[in-house]
Amino acid sequence: MKKDTTRKNTSAWRTLLAGFLAAAVFAGICASNIMYAQDAYVSDALYQHPEPLDGQIVLINIDQKSLDALGPFPTWGRALMGDVINTLNQDPEQAPAVTALDVLYVGASDDPEGDAYLAEACANSTPVVVACAGTFGSQLVENEDGSFYMDDYALIAYDEPYEELKNATWQGHINSMFDGDGILRHGIWQIDLPDGEEIPSFHRQIYELYCEQTGQEASTVPYTDSNYRYYVPYRAMPGAYSDGYSVIDLLNGEIDPSAYAGKIVLIGPYAAGMQDDFTTAIDHAGKMYGIEYQANMLDALIHGTTKREAGRLPQILAVFIVTLVWALLFSKRSLRTIIIGWAVTVGGYIGICLMAYQKGLVLSPLYIPLAVTVLFIGSIAFGYLRAALEKRRVTATFQRYVAPEIVAELLKEGSDAAALGGKLCDIAVLFVDIRGFTTMSEVLEPEEVVQILNRYLTLTSACIFDNSGTLDKFVGDCTMAFWGAPLPQEDSIYKAVKTAFDMIERSADVQRELEEKFGRTVSFGIGVHYGPAVVGNIGAPNRMDYTAIGDTVNTAARLEANAPGGCIYVSHAVAEALEGRVRFTSLGDTVPLKGKAAGFEVLRAEELLDK
Repeated sequence: MKKDTTRKNTSAWRTLLAGFLAAAVFAGICASNIMYAQDAYVSDALYQHPEPLDGQIVLINIDQKSLDALGPFPTWGRALMGDVINTLNQDPEQAPAVTALDVLYVGASDDPEGDAYLAEACANSTPVVVACAGTFGSQLVENEDGSFYMDDYALIAYDEPYEELKNATWQGHINSMFDGDGILRHGIWQIDLPDGEEIPSFHRQIYELYCEQTGQEASTVPYTDSNYRYYVPYRAMPGAYSDGYSVIDLLNGEIDPSAYAGKIVLIGPYAAGMQDDFTTAIDHAGKMYGIEYQANMLDALIHGTTKREAGRLPQILAVFIVTLVWALLFSKRSLRTIIIGWAVTVGGYIGICLMAYQKGLVLSPLYIPLAVTVLFIGSIAFGYLRAALEKRRVTATFQRYVAPEIVAELLKEGSDAAALGGKLCDIAVLFVDIRGFTTMSEVLEPEEVVQILNRYLTLTSACIFDNSGTLDKFVGDCTMAFWGAPLPQEDSIYKAVKTAFDMIERSADVQRELEEKFGRTVSFGIGVHYGPAVVGNIGAPNRMDYTAIGDTVNTAARLEANAPGGCIYVSHAVAEALEGRVRFTSLGDTVPLKGKAAGFEVLRAEELLDK
């Protein structure tokens, strides 16, 4: 009992240690961010889906149609954009709520009149937002204490509209920051200039002006990191915001003012050659133009659907705890339980991620399902490996002793039968010995003796296995076998007696061969008894024998020792169990058995009656 408890405790500690190691590995993977791209890909697939649009954002595109009609964009001149602004505002009752130019107009041009015309058009219109941009890079920065550090997100340049346009408009930066895999997933809420001035993002500035124009409160403020980055929940696929309106259509009067009256109008590049397109989280295959990207972020602000990404540390702890729990739960569980546990955990966690996303929280969707799936596959693989090893161990333990069909049954039962220890059960025991072998071995060559012995032992083994018996051992020219263990057997007594008759019958051919070859022959003396015995693997863990011990075994051996060649001696217990199936002749107590009191009846088995 103490050994079993110690073994169980050792196994439990090993399982716990393996669970901690697995949890540490997956928590480390999460913490190291080495699978960020994969996690982000799964996140995009799970969270980023198009939603119905309300039409409050209108795109007027600088598209290929406009370029074909008006020439390359650098040749347009700023006066042309002034005409666009004036056209949008020619009827104050149907003017846009806010107009935004996703175009950089930095510094004075060589057409001062055109510069002034655009600034005047913006000053006389409903609010106009124009683009500005910062350039970021690495820069050595000095702390207040005189020490230095390298700032990898330092603002090293800033481009803003020329003075007249700046005074007539509102500005917002159009900077974006790609993730490590080149996908655009985050917006930048603001940038800070060296003088402390805060420059809002392009979409933020538009949103705040739109709320002011429509009498709403600009209450949506996304959660940002230390660099003002925030997660963008895209609301539309590339192309979804565009109704096909182009600048040339507007200038030609082909767009009904009701299409943009009271709405937000975004004007910007919408042609591949203008190099203002990106790969975004909602569509990895297609490109999204800059004004569409701005429209998505602006729409998220208007509808209050911005999200907050969960903190890194809580997610690492969650991965560690879930991995540890399931490493322990998957250990030594049935396949059915493992499959259900895996499906519930993975499906449940994905459901939690989706619900959290609807509530505004972005959880990492990869690491916990990955950890549980790896543990799931590992536990199944380990289970199969363990089953294969147990099968091999059980087979190695019993294949020398029992018939193949019994080994197959043992494998179904499990590995307990191969453990060190024994159990008390009723068995039929058979001993068979070669009569006259000692005399023969004295006159034959050693090689001939071994040849004859192997022939007889092969014969006895075959008879035992053919009748589903367990071969216990060979002791010189003696063979021991039993029935009823390691698994209970029907009709075990009859199988033992039938085995004895098979040995007598099959030995006839061998006896003739020996007579012809050596001029000598031998025969079998057999004893069979039935009763309780301790059966099991007895010995040491590194050297054990599957055997039976007890008085039943000793009695069978005594019967065999007294049986003449060609005779089968059995006990009264055997004869009583096989009455009517085997013909016996009682010898009474005329055969004294060592260790047995007087009156022990011995019978000779004469014939099987139900062949």
